[in-house]
Amino acid sequence: MAGILANTILLPQPPIHLPVSSSRSRSTRRTLIMVKASSEPSDSASVSTKSSEPVVFTAPPNFKPPEPQRFAVKPGKLFDVLGASIGLLFRFGTGVFVSGYSASFVSEDEVPPDQYAFRLGGITVKESSKLGPRPEKPIEIYEFEGCPFCRKVREMVGVLDLDILYYPCPRGSPNFRPTVNQLGGKQQFPYMVDPNTGVSMYESDGIIKYLSEKYGDGTVPLSLTLGPLTAITAGFAMIGRMGKGNMYTPAKLPPKPLVFWAYEGSPFCKIVREVLVELELPHIQRSCARGSPKRHELLQKAGHFQVPYLEDPNTGVNMFESAEIIEYLKQTYAA
Repeated sequence: MAGILANTILLPQPPIHLPVSSSRSRSTRRTLIMVKASSEPSDSASVSTKSSEPVVFTAPPNFKPPEPQRFAVKPGKLFDVLGASIGLLFRFGTGVFVSGYSASFVSEDEVPPDQYAFRLGGITVKESSKLGPRPEKPIEIYEFEGCPFCRKVREMVGVLDLDILYYPCPRGSPNFRPTVNQLGGKQQFPYMVDPNTGVSMYESDGIIKYLSEKYGDGTVPLSLTLGPLTAITAGFAMIGRMGKGNMYTPAKLPPKPLVFWAYEGSPFCKIVREVLVELELPHIQRSCARGSPKRHELLQKAGHFQVPYLEDPNTGVNMFESAEIIEYLKQTYAA
């Protein structure tokens, strides 16, 4: 999956004039932030402002990434995980499976150990999916975790197995929320920019339709086509984590976006993403719902498949385990 080759994001500070490619194109004056990435986003993605000195980030003192523990819940975090799981019931598991998902039981020796398959208690399941055209550059989405309309789009992202450069816009955040107003003319979320086509738009249903036609086979899951009922159930899905991922926590903006391997249906991923949003940390999400070929890619990269998995190009830290990732993010980036 190729990443961003050369993309420009603008933040609201002193005057630099740049035309913005958009369906509502307009010229504005802002401080320039450059975001660049390659097919290995963790190596070359960058976010830099021209209005301040770069900040050097390091891992917390004596930091050591934890060993991955499958399905383990850290003491004191059980209710967080259970609360984040409620959304699966209200949203009928939308975003858990990639489009065209299929699974078959196979013998254990049919899938080599260095290839991904779901293995549990001697049972081996081989999974596959049918993907549409792949974007050359990650699509950019401005949104926040506690928005039901944003959740709808994130679910479709999981279905299409797309990599997304997310710009978190929690309430009270100083950077990317004002940028949306400058790019599109109003603060409304989600807001999508596709650098592959120059298309930008508001409205979750329109974004879902666009993504399905451009990067899928045009099919939208039934659970995302029910109009007000979809929005209502997406709202109910957040009951267990009410208020999380909504409000800005003062933080230091990193020079490079983080890389986050995750998918919408995982409660372990969700509690980490709430913190990424609250700290307004830009991140490239490598979607890896069930059936995604990126599950094998992560297995090859890290020697193990488990999500969430975080790569931080600002400190060189790569790590599993949701509770420890949350602690790491707060210690490293909270102001």
